[in-house]
Amino acid sequence: MKRTTTIIILISIVLVFGVSLFYLWQKNQEDPITYTSESPTEETIMVKTVATGSIVPKEEILIKPNISGVIEEIFIEAGEYVESGDLIAQIRVIPNVSNLTSAKNSIASNQTALQTAEINFKTQKAIYDRQKALFDKGVISANDFDQVNNTYLQAKQQVEQSRINLTQSRQNYDIIKTGTTSGLGTIAQTQVRATVSGMVLDVPVEVGNQVIEANNFNEGTSIASLADVTKMIFEGKVDESEVGKIKEGLPLEITVGAIEDKKFDATLDYIAPKGVAENGAIQFEIKGSLKKMDSTFIRAGLSANASIILEKAEKVLAIKEALVQYDEKTKEPFVEVVVGDQEFKRKDVELGISDGIFVEVKNGITKDDKIKVWNQVQGVPKYAQQ
Repeated sequence: MKRTTTIIILISIVLVFGVSLFYLWQKNQEDPITYTSESPTEETIMVKTVATGSIVPKEEILIKPNISGVIEEIFIEAGEYVESGDLIAQIRVIPNVSNLTSAKNSIASNQTALQTAEINFKTQKAIYDRQKALFDKGVISANDFDQVNNTYLQAKQQVEQSRINLTQSRQNYDIIKTGTTSGLGTIAQTQVRATVSGMVLDVPVEVGNQVIEANNFNEGTSIASLADVTKMIFEGKVDESEVGKIKEGLPLEITVGAIEDKKFDATLDYIAPKGVAENGAIQFEIKGSLKKMDSTFIRAGLSANASIILEKAEKVLAIKEALVQYDEKTKEPFVEVVVGDQEFKRKDVELGISDGIFVEVKNGITKDDKIKVWNQVQGVPKYAQQ
């Protein structure tokens, strides 16, 4: 029994010794820890925020009729260019029975007034003729003749005013019935014309549609919308967390989803003073005027993104932000520069702006230095250093 116990103990010692030797051998087979390095590069670093929105015309004009009726004919289509004064549509007036009756009554009333004025004028003219003959003979005084003359002139003026009123009432009747009258000359209310030059963006009505004139109680029916498509702006929204970082005058880079590999320069012109709640967040409207678009045609309403450039540093010495280390006590940035084979020296650096990948280095290193990649990499040979 005693012999068996001794054998077991010896075997255990041998096993432990063997396992220890195998562990040490395996550790010796592992590659040594090495550090790679990277050189500073010249970069253009931009700090920017992104706003989503769309491209719209700077000014869009809605063409509305100045009389209610039915569209009889349309002379334009969306996409056409028109000049100010070009004919857009023809309206057929459907007269209002009440207004038509009122206009007829006005004509009758003014005809009666004219007849009464003419009768009075004839009477006053006869009196005037008699009194003038007596005045010429010296029978009546000048004061008496002046009173007769004034009455005669008033009667004559009343006839002229009655004729004007009758003419106006007849024109009003024609306008109510047909939408126009001979007295308007070339200004025919049934003809809708362009008020500005530009491209026709939309024609929301069709022949046979009823349209309503603009008035104090109704904005009226839009027959067409016109705009100068060479003057486009970006309209978008930014989150409340970003609005404090931007200001008018900042440059924008506009990318349009439907136009690949093309960027448009713009300038931020407007930031809304009041935000609007959308999906639980406060959004602020912004607008930016696009600069020269060359020959590229941008359709109104295309979705776009605007990169608002907050800061920009062109062609500066930069390193990857991952290479920067921070002192545990002072929190100041530093890097480790290669001085020999796997030998490094600490150098404090002054940093500038960062885009999250590259960071500007103002002082502390040169473009010839090699910066230690301080994250340890297993199994990389020494010749992998750059």
